[in-house]
Amino acid sequence: MPRAYIGVDVGTTSTRAGVFDEAGALLAIARHPIRIWNEAGDIVEQSSQDIWDACTASVRAAMAEAAIAPDSVGGIGFDATCSLVVLDRQGEPLTVSASGDRQRNVIVWMDHRATAEARLINETGDAVLRYVGGSISPEMEMPKLLWLKRHLRASFDAAGHFFDLADYLTWRATRSLQRSTCTVTCKWNYLAHDGGGWSAPFFKRIGLSDFVNEKYARIGTEIVAPGTRLGAGLTSAAAADLGLSPGTPVGASLIDAHAGGIGAIGGRDESDGATDVSDRLAYIMGTSACIMATTKQPCFVPGVWGPYYSGMVPNFWLNEGGQSAAGAAIDHLLKSHPGHAEASAAARNEGLDLIEFLERRILARAGGASRVALLARDVHVLPEFIGNRSPYADPDTRAVIAGLDLDTDIASMERLFVAGLCGLAYGLAEVIEAFAAHGVHSSIMIMGGGASRSPLVRQIMADTTGLTVALPQTREPVLLGAAMLGAVAGGAYASIGETMAKMSALGRKSEPTTPDIAAFHARKRDVYKLLREVDRGSRAAMRGMAGG
Repeated sequence: MPRAYIGVDVGTTSTRAGVFDEAGALLAIARHPIRIWNEAGDIVEQSSQDIWDACTASVRAAMAEAAIAPDSVGGIGFDATCSLVVLDRQGEPLTVSASGDRQRNVIVWMDHRATAEARLINETGDAVLRYVGGSISPEMEMPKLLWLKRHLRASFDAAGHFFDLADYLTWRATRSLQRSTCTVTCKWNYLAHDGGGWSAPFFKRIGLSDFVNEKYARIGTEIVAPGTRLGAGLTSAAAADLGLSPGTPVGASLIDAHAGGIGAIGGRDESDGATDVSDRLAYIMGTSACIMATTKQPCFVPGVWGPYYSGMVPNFWLNEGGQSAAGAAIDHLLKSHPGHAEASAAARNEGLDLIEFLERRILARAGGASRVALLARDVHVLPEFIGNRSPYADPDTRAVIAGLDLDTDIASMERLFVAGLCGLAYGLAEVIEAFAAHGVHSSIMIMGGGASRSPLVRQIMADTTGLTVALPQTREPVLLGAAMLGAVAGGAYASIGETMAKMSALGRKSEPTTPDIAAFHARKRDVYKLLREVDRGSRAAMRGMAGG
């Protein structure tokens, strides 16, 4: 009997479930929103129960759309944002919030409350930091855990389990305490190479010797490769929640961007038959953006996370750059423009979302996707609203915009929109150049995430970086990557590598960049660099002043 495989993706604002066949064809997809609490002081929190409920709703809806029986599902995989989940010793939610609300038990990846703790950890200069580009980010879990110990000691002490969100979901599905190599290596400072494991000296040096004393029981004692079959599969309770059969195989998890990487970079290239993951860069663009390069040998790139052994593709090293705000930056730019209400109403009248509406208008008169960038000749954006992940590892960076006028019409919004896309592309180019300077080279970039479906976004990225930009053949590479975990766990394929080759392929590629457009972007990049100097200089000038 043909088998189907389910991928569940938990993003920042919603969960999605996709049902795929053994060849990687998407049969059905469903989405469900999740609740998020935002408070002053860079506080962003969620509820693990709410997230699980959203997962179950998404899976049930996708299964209904696919019209297949539960016993046709050969496996399920989960991916999620790298958010921190805190549970008590009975597995119940434990608050991470000053409100004391127990349901608020998730510190979201983009929560920057632990910036001071990240600085304290970085000041130790511990050798473990070499494997996060030399500088840990407040988006990672150790700064968040140290923050909990310093500021919510009751929750820290009462906790029975600290999970990365993706590992929480597999625990909820199977009750297995096994963690994924992907999550703990990329976000928890676990050293997966050469039997390194957890570093006791590192924990002692950063003030988290608690984990050493308890032999790492609360953060993971058994680490397994993504796709490893966990426990006996879905428990009866989880199966009832999801509308699936008890015992359905569950694969060890991936971080959401890394699931997109798995679903994108290993695909067959139907034009030449080549598949070399080391020549392919993955760029997964959603609320934030992740830029991932795979190498056979470790490459140390300052300001870029990694190298992580088996962090994404088994037995390969991963370097992971990123942009803390990507889709979120564009959304914020558009909402801040005076024409937002008018443009949103016009988009609704045409049955489109705002960005699709703007893109259609722009492309209709621009004479090609590459030439759209010319609209932003006099408007320039450094879109780093919540810091720079890579290659500067500076969480205090903030956005700078130059060239604004008093225009309030939709055409003015279009210029700002295009300038924001250019700014994201220039940040991407900086990461790629940092890669190349330290021996990480790629000739093609595979884009995933919601923004990848935009021909305008893809072409601007290609024109700026000089790389060919390709789409995966599937329109849902993140969900496909998660479903691949289920396919490996269910035994359809022997490894992630085999699954990538069998279930994915490359699709459309970008057009070549003309010399005049390349020169235009080079000149705008000069302005982009000036904006970065303005940001740094303004912060330096005001450092130490009252209110800082």
